[in-house]
Amino acid sequence: MITRVPPLNNGEGTSCADFGLSTSMTYDIAWQALHLQAPERVGHTEYCSHPLLVKHVTGIDPREDGSGWRSFYDAVGIDLIWNANDGPSWIGRKTNMGHAEFQEGGTDYDSNINCPFKNAEEVLSFDPVEEYRLPDIREQSAFFERAYQDGQKEFPDQIFTGGYYKTIFSACIRVFGWDMFLSSAAADYERFDRVLEGFFRLSMANYEAWALTSAPVFICHDDIVWTSGAVFHPDWYRRYVFPRYKKLWRVLKDAGKIVLFCSDGNFTEFIDDIADAGADGFIFEPLTDLDLIAKKYGKTKAIIGNADTRILTFGTKEQIKTEVERCMAIGKPCPGFLMAVGNHIPHNVPIENALYYFDLVREMGKR
Repeated sequence: MITRVPPLNNGEGTSCADFGLSTSMTYDIAWQALHLQAPERVGHTEYCSHPLLVKHVTGIDPREDGSGWRSFYDAVGIDLIWNANDGPSWIGRKTNMGHAEFQEGGTDYDSNINCPFKNAEEVLSFDPVEEYRLPDIREQSAFFERAYQDGQKEFPDQIFTGGYYKTIFSACIRVFGWDMFLSSAAADYERFDRVLEGFFRLSMANYEAWALTSAPVFICHDDIVWTSGAVFHPDWYRRYVFPRYKKLWRVLKDAGKIVLFCSDGNFTEFIDDIADAGADGFIFEPLTDLDLIAKKYGKTKAIIGNADTRILTFGTKEQIKTEVERCMAIGKPCPGFLMAVGNHIPHNVPIENALYYFDLVREMGKR
């Protein structure tokens, strides 16, 4: 059972051995799962922003000492670190949509909301390549390689992924904001396609740069849906988005990379499209149908998800156990399954609930 563990005297944090885990195995667990080799236990990853949980487990406050994250990931048996890096920030016009309070203490709260685009015509006339310029692929690749090597060194016992965040859909959200994005795209699909092509070209340059790195695993992030499902008619995605994914992912796959697709919301209706475009696996929230994915792609794709953080936050121990049992019953027979809370472990999850969840994952994940 996970309890608070004081840091080691050498200041390097706790060891997996304190919890009956082998750090030499965690990287291998993820590697085997992503290669559909059914490791001895279910793989495990988490997206966590809960510093008090980290401090409770390791004795290290990660806000004061970043090594606390490594000790925490080792302690709770994390095998893969979710990472994406888009390189240096674009210099040019971008919308600021503000941000609600999410992190502890409201450090991420942003009331500044502004959009430099005043109407649909300005959006439809926008050229992303002209605005932001294509990066030099060799220079960008060197930047990504350094970032990957630094990350893998920081977390040597986990797979540290490469990845790109604002691929196409998320690029539109970032630059235009939701209002101007949706109203402008709907105003003229064909003209907006030229805007999408510009974002695609920027992404392609960065994907080509990532393809030149030594990172073996790549996460394509693109928030293409809402909690209710598709934002546009499905035909829109099939005409304007998924064919571009196929071209982007081909560059990575030709370089020997494993490509994992990640989106918030519910993209159940697009699972086949994403698989057909070449994704080697799916990372998803609890709204996307784990059972359907397991039945259709459980033997051929990596599957990462999809416990519900709402249950960890507000549920009883019995409800948490039922949720882990649900995920394990569906995912454990799949050789490429990695367990995760699909929509994050934020700071308001009760520590005792998180610890209980980790214990359940460890016990139920044994094969």
